[in-house]
Amino acid sequence: MPELPEVEVTRLSFADRIAGAQVQAVHVGKPLRWPLQCDPDHLVGQRVLQVRRRGKYLLLDLDAGLLLVHLGMSGSVAFGGRMPPPGVHDHFDLVTTRGTLRLNDPRRFGAVVFAAGETDPVAQKLLGHLGMEPLDGGFDLLAFQQGMAQRKAPIKQVLLAGEVVVGVGNIYASEALFLAQIRPTTASSKVSKPRLKKLHGAIQDVLARAVAKGGSTLRDFSNAQGESGYFQLEATVYGREGQPCRVCTTPIKSIRQGQRSTFFCPTCQKP
Repeated sequence: MPELPEVEVTRLSFADRIAGAQVQAVHVGKPLRWPLQCDPDHLVGQRVLQVRRRGKYLLLDLDAGLLLVHLGMSGSVAFGGRMPPPGVHDHFDLVTTRGTLRLNDPRRFGAVVFAAGETDPVAQKLLGHLGMEPLDGGFDLLAFQQGMAQRKAPIKQVLLAGEVVVGVGNIYASEALFLAQIRPTTASSKVSKPRLKKLHGAIQDVLARAVAKGGSTLRDFSNAQGESGYFQLEATVYGREGQPCRVCTTPIKSIRQGQRSTFFCPTCQKP
């Protein structure tokens, strides 16, 4: 599933090119996870002001509204001046004066949703529960420590939930917890403030490096220019079960948490 780094990499790959473009046509394919919430013709004539990101959502600010784009489990967007005819998995085309933005989603868990603005109930239903953004100045350490201390679930599950901090997906949670030397199964409320401070920094470090590497491509992720990511090649624990820890040489272990694989070093990450 594309996580925050992949969505941010996608945004960076087309945001400047589409900014200022006017919508000329909208083509909708098979139904996605959520309906568009407006007649496609309502978007024609509108101008794309900018492209932002909130958690795993791409936000296209229009001069009269907002488009929220979610990539789902396996979706991706492409942007270009000359697009081939839509294929079987191409479900949304935003045709503009600067090119076509196309959502490809084989599993159709993604979505494109129109809202009048970010405070609109439609947008708030999707964005209102999201936690702090880890890659901007709003990632407050004290608020992070307080939020984590209030939750009794295993700390990796709390990170994945996205209610305290957004975007720390499965790969990046394992990597950040390793850097902070915290066992993934430890109850969030049991982790000390000093260790949470270390985790706070580790989250920022891991996500920033992932963005710089173009995200992680485990199956079919690519940005809007068709480029893959390479962060997974330098992972310290994720996907390395049985291989020696890069710090202490203890074999990396893997367990299942919430139907997701968790990787950790049993020596470096004490309970």
